[in-house]
Amino acid sequence: MDIIKTEDLCYDYILRDEEGQIIEQSTALRNVNLSVPEGQFLAVLGHNGCGKSTLAKHFNAILTPTSGKVTVDGIDTADEDRLFDIRQTVGMVFQNPDNQLVATIVEEDVAFAPENLGVPPEEIRVRVDEALKQVDMYEFREHAPHQLSGGQKQRIAIAGIIAMQPRCIVMDEPTAMLDPKGRREVMKTIKRLNREQGITVILITHYMDEAAQADRVVVMDKGTVIMDDVPRRIFARADELRAVGLDVPQVTELCGMLRKNGVDISEEIIFEDECAEAISMLPLEGNTADMTKTAAEKPRGSAGEAARLEELTYKYSIGTPFEKTAVDNVSLTVNKAEFVGIIGHTGSGKSTLIQHLNGLIKPTSGRVLIDGGDIWGKGADIRGIRFKVGIVFQYSEHQLFEETVAKDIAYGPKNMGLSGEELDARVNAAAESMGITRLLEKSPFELSGGQQRRVALAGVLAMDPEVLILDEPAAGLDPKGRDKILSLIKRWHGQSGKTVLLVSHSMEDIVRYADKVLVMNKGRVFCYDDTDKVFGRTDDLVKIGLDVPQITRLSHRLLEKGIDIGNDIYTTERAAQRLLSLIKGQNR
Repeated sequence: MDIIKTEDLCYDYILRDEEGQIIEQSTALRNVNLSVPEGQFLAVLGHNGCGKSTLAKHFNAILTPTSGKVTVDGIDTADEDRLFDIRQTVGMVFQNPDNQLVATIVEEDVAFAPENLGVPPEEIRVRVDEALKQVDMYEFREHAPHQLSGGQKQRIAIAGIIAMQPRCIVMDEPTAMLDPKGRREVMKTIKRLNREQGITVILITHYMDEAAQADRVVVMDKGTVIMDDVPRRIFARADELRAVGLDVPQVTELCGMLRKNGVDISEEIIFEDECAEAISMLPLEGNTADMTKTAAEKPRGSAGEAARLEELTYKYSIGTPFEKTAVDNVSLTVNKAEFVGIIGHTGSGKSTLIQHLNGLIKPTSGRVLIDGGDIWGKGADIRGIRFKVGIVFQYSEHQLFEETVAKDIAYGPKNMGLSGEELDARVNAAAESMGITRLLEKSPFELSGGQQRRVALAGVLAMDPEVLILDEPAAGLDPKGRDKILSLIKRWHGQSGKTVLLVSHSMEDIVRYADKVLVMNKGRVFCYDDTDKVFGRTDDLVKIGLDVPQITRLSHRLLEKGIDIGNDIYTTERAAQRLLSLIKGQNR
């Protein structure tokens, strides 16, 4: 039986004037026909703006069709008298948890929906506790949601839906802001709800490894369904996926590279264990790869300090029951021109740490030095420090507010006192570095999410900071948008010679762009070293809630089978080159 069904579903976003006349109309969905059987785990993929979220909002009648029909458990979603039944059947977790959190205490927030469903109080208590345990947030049950990190808030939002015990849960990128441990826990929860309780799950995601775990994958482009199949066959169509701004799991990409070099290996491999097994069956000339051809030194920072922290400690809510040490006695140095990746589990202190570097937060104790000067010392110019150290926050598009892109980019330099030709030059240079010159006269609110991120970033670059700090700049973007913005940042770093600090939950992004990595754990520095050395500590990273790229896990699986391609495998390109040196008849 189908729990959700769409028939020729079309939806238009319509903007009307005060008299009700249409002044703008855009089509988001075009003739979507989709049936979701009860108990299925369905993943939905697509680039930003393809219609995924619009489709999801039809599944619990947040939106109703412009034309066509959507039924939930046989109920037409256009029937306003049945909305309660529809939303009791289908629960939805949105991309931004702040849009769903309504109470002042975590457990009250999770209890909100069951209370509205008329669940008896004693059962609500059981549901709330169980839901919080499933998302590993039980210890925060008496905290205020606003005191939690973005990833922790997302887990609370998911718990609130779990507590409703709906027959279907629709999740719109629920893991976008979670650390690797949080992602694993949420995916484990999703699969348990699906397989043990029979709950239908519809997961919208930009993580290919999450989609690979589904029963079925639907791919959308320009408001229509362009692919609908099991994960293996979907990801075997790698070139078609890349053409619409998507990606494939790293092991699938690796197999594609090997196939293009004449290696007979399946194109439908999506997990590292099966990939290791397939590689072990290939005709290998030895068990140790030639590692001399892939040693590539990443650029090093120049002499001189860009920033230094000395015994830095910061405590939130001092003197209250919620007092917490977010950063605990941290000392470290970032050199000029370095590209440093910052990783750590949710709540490890990453965001608190970086906000000290331009004086947004004042240390409880310890010192922050920029270019050798204490930013809170006597006579220090904290305003000048904020021009010297620029920060781009999570969901930086929320920082946009001006009428045009050009005015938004110019806002920071204007506050620095620039005007005339110098101001114009700064704006144009920043826009060019982010590839948005053609958008300067547009409203930032007319742009896609990825373009808005680049505008916000250009606004910081226009101030010509010595240190650029990026807090999850690619969160929520599709693979094409993610790669675009990060490659532009890397290019700016190489051309400008400035210092970059990148906070990310994506291990793949960190190993691709950073030459050093700072790992935070429970407010302290766990390690701070070259990228290869940090990710060589796979077991240690996993123990503190982090992860390594899928391709790195593959190298460990291969070593268990007696095939050594090195302990520095973080990219598919390096893995392919090492393997080709082992495979008979290849790379000669």
